[in-house]
Amino acid sequence: MADLEKARKLIAKEKKYFARSARINYYDLVIDHAHGATLVDVDGNHYLDLLASASAINVGHTDERVVKAITTQAQKLIHYTPAYFHHVPEIELAQKLAEIAPGKSPKMVTFGNSGSDANDAIIKFARAYTGRQYLVSYMGAYHGSTYGSETLSGVSLNMTRQIGPMLPGVVHVPYPDLYRRLPGESEHEVALRFFAEFKRPFESFLPADETACVLIEPIQGDGGIVKAPEEYMQLVYNFCHENGILFAVDEVNQGLGRTGKMWSIQQFKDIEPDLISVGKSLAAGLPLSAVIGKKEIIDALGTPAHCFTTSGNPVCAAASLATLNVIEADHLVEKSASDGEYVKKRFLEMQQRHPAIGDVRMWGLNGGIELVKDQKTKEPDNETATKVIYYAFAHGVVLITLAGNILRFQPPLVITRAQLDQALAVLDDAFSAVEQNQVELPQTNEKIGW
Repeated sequence: MADLEKARKLIAKEKKYFARSARINYYDLVIDHAHGATLVDVDGNHYLDLLASASAINVGHTDERVVKAITTQAQKLIHYTPAYFHHVPEIELAQKLAEIAPGKSPKMVTFGNSGSDANDAIIKFARAYTGRQYLVSYMGAYHGSTYGSETLSGVSLNMTRQIGPMLPGVVHVPYPDLYRRLPGESEHEVALRFFAEFKRPFESFLPADETACVLIEPIQGDGGIVKAPEEYMQLVYNFCHENGILFAVDEVNQGLGRTGKMWSIQQFKDIEPDLISVGKSLAAGLPLSAVIGKKEIIDALGTPAHCFTTSGNPVCAAASLATLNVIEADHLVEKSASDGEYVKKRFLEMQQRHPAIGDVRMWGLNGGIELVKDQKTKEPDNETATKVIYYAFAHGVVLITLAGNILRFQPPLVITRAQLDQALAVLDDAFSAVEQNQVELPQTNEKIGW
């Protein structure tokens, strides 16, 4: 068991000043420094990082090339707002993102500070370009914590509790889940059933010709690492284009190599989004986001409809350029795909030994391991999931749960095969320990996890 004496003293001090709304409670972990896929806390304990700061550190902690880009730029110019003037890192990054976006249409870019404001920007550009007001997003989605992005989200009651009314004109539809299908239902039937649910609002109260945009996570992140069926995605994409509705994708969590593709929408065939939101790993965790959109859509808004004092900050932009270069130079997209297949195979082997593992969802180094009380009923098992992650933490592995019962497996893409083996061995032991009633949870009045 790790010594956490210094960490607990610091956390007790922090609780006097830090808002409880700003953190989801998991462990008494106070990080001092990190490199690659390794964290070191203030007490000197080492941990393997299977969270990558909520998929914000795809290229690993403190990569030397990213650190050098940050340091070099900081010595030249820490900040001047692109809202008024120009600087070279912002110019180069806008071009780079426009060039690597999926599809052949000319693209343009606008910058922000977080994935939340990027999704707010999608609302603005979609409404401006179409002249329509309504927006469609998904139950189980997480798009951010500004009012617009929080309204688009559908993953937690506490994201709307006590702060309504939310942004008007947003309609949520169910996201397809192949694990929780009806008895005997094929993937084709799942796609058709959920597409029928998607269309229901348009058939009863939502005019398609007044709908600006559909925003979707091609793979839901905080909803549990759930991927929509190919057929379903194509049906929605075609419906949007047939009705003049923009098709927008949130790549904040799942983009930049996380799924074994540069963009998670590339898990599907021949889809070119009209708008894409990007954040998190865009600048290796520094506060930077972007919206990449078709030129005519981005041109629909004039100044100063979407600009911020610190967006496109030169240090963040330099870090982003270095991050994108690392992804390409180190072939991290391909590594993510290969390692993801390896990890999936290992979890499927564990599933044969541990009946709590109900479903293994893995695309690249991007996994949702759903734990259930019974593999037939698929009843969620939040207690086992929480015990597994606490055992893992006590044995030097950091990961968290989603939706209470789903293990979130999203390490930095640079994690080594030896580190993966070490982490998987700990998780295997964790399941065994829980099965033998050897894991006790800490006494706390706070809810653990989402």
